[in-house]
Amino acid sequence: MQQNSAQYDSIIKDCRELFIKKTKDYGTAWRILRLPSLTDQIFIKAQRIRSLQENEVRKVDEGEQSEFIGIINYSIMALIQIDKGISEQADLTLEEALNEYDNAIGQTKNLMENKNHDYGEAWRDMRVSSLTDLILQKLLRVKQIEDNQGATLVSEGIDANYQDIINYAVFALIHLNYGK
Repeated sequence: MQQNSAQYDSIIKDCRELFIKKTKDYGTAWRILRLPSLTDQIFIKAQRIRSLQENEVRKVDEGEQSEFIGIINYSIMALIQIDKGISEQADLTLEEALNEYDNAIGQTKNLMENKNHDYGEAWRDMRVSSLTDLILQKLLRVKQIEDNQGATLVSEGIDANYQDIINYAVFALIHLNYGK
């Protein structure tokens, strides 16, 4: 479990560093995005990963890793939007955005640790392609919940799905960066 925690933190450190750089370049313009727009952006990235996994020919020189990092960061933005609501403008400073980022990832990592305790790190025996499929499945669930204006009868909410998406993407990056 300690190895998992250290690997998780290393992946998130890389994602956070990119988030900082992009925030310095663009500010928090993403604050205007509605949840369905973020979901669609994540869906595009997951579809691209699946395409990369299935096709031998690549016409854009970017691999799965950068797309998984994008999935993590956009999912964290979605969690922030759920928590703070949508804004009409880029209304967070870098420091405020990082506090929100750290809060969202802290809760998400805690969820991962609890699930890993119960599942015994079963994800370590999964293939990256299976993790990609699970991300796509979660995104289709989120889209359905969004289409239902957030209403569910027995299912977890959108935030729990985004947290699972983050954790699956971290697991995929651990596989890609460290192997099994």
